[in-house]
Amino acid sequence: MRQRTLGSQGLTVSELGYGAMGISMAYGPSDEKEGAATLRRAHELGVTFFDTAELYGQGANERIVGAALAPVRDEVVIATKFGFDFTGTREGGVDSRPEHIREVVDNSLRHLGVDVIDVLYQHRVDPNVPIEDVAGTVKEFVDAGKVRYFGLSEAGEQTIRRAHAVQPVSVLQTEYSLFERDVETLLPVLRELGIGFVAYSPLGRGFLTSNVKPGAEYDSTDMRSWDARFQPGNYEKNIEATEKLTDLAATKGATVAQLALAWLLAQGEDVVPIPGTRSVTRLEENVAAAGLKLDAADLERVAEILPNGGFGARYPENHLPHWH
Repeated sequence: MRQRTLGSQGLTVSELGYGAMGISMAYGPSDEKEGAATLRRAHELGVTFFDTAELYGQGANERIVGAALAPVRDEVVIATKFGFDFTGTREGGVDSRPEHIREVVDNSLRHLGVDVIDVLYQHRVDPNVPIEDVAGTVKEFVDAGKVRYFGLSEAGEQTIRRAHAVQPVSVLQTEYSLFERDVETLLPVLRELGIGFVAYSPLGRGFLTSNVKPGAEYDSTDMRSWDARFQPGNYEKNIEATEKLTDLAATKGATVAQLALAWLLAQGEDVVPIPGTRSVTRLEENVAAAGLKLDAADLERVAEILPNGGFGARYPENHLPHWH
């Protein structure tokens, strides 16, 4: 597994990371033991970048990630996130007040069982707290040696520039895949400022795999049951595109998931996808994508099949992140 450098502050990670959210939420019933085994196998396969958050079970996911990776703590980069409100009192359900950030960081350090958080993201922009105050609070933790690198998630150009002026931002994390391309408008800004990019949901929430079914067939605890891309009308168009991508992948001796990850890796040396899975078999398939090289003709064919991404919005309108 090759390494990629994200940002200008020294953050170096495996070119494919691991998104741990699905171990404990969003994709139906979970199995903690299976999740922990998958985390350990990911490390064995060369993955050094692991992504969790307070939001994923209010510490439950962090505890699983921290315990599973404790024996190899010095060999991995663990990222977590702050910024949600669980009291129901804050507008928009977000909370990046400095006092709340401090509370979450203390909790995350304890849940993960670590002395330092490698990458600390603001999970969602809080319109009621100046980003300068957020970046300044994170800077306190960086200066104190409790946080190594600062990240933003689902932020827009002005937020990124203002935060970066206070505490250098090493990485932006936003949804990016063959199905979801909006963030491409921000990549020039990131490259201007020397900020790396982490792609979450790089497999279109599982659509870009060989195991997909209509939204109505998923458990109600599974976000695919309401994801617009899995609903009638959009589903059929996305299936048609995925079948064409599968045919292209077959010419490379690869699966459609491997093609989707290789496509992201081809978007720049500063892009790191973080696919998530609870299956060791699927994990091994994903990791093998690091060895798949796409040439200009392959990329051109992908552009023909999906010139503007997939069909259906990635979140309902009232949950869609608004970039500022």
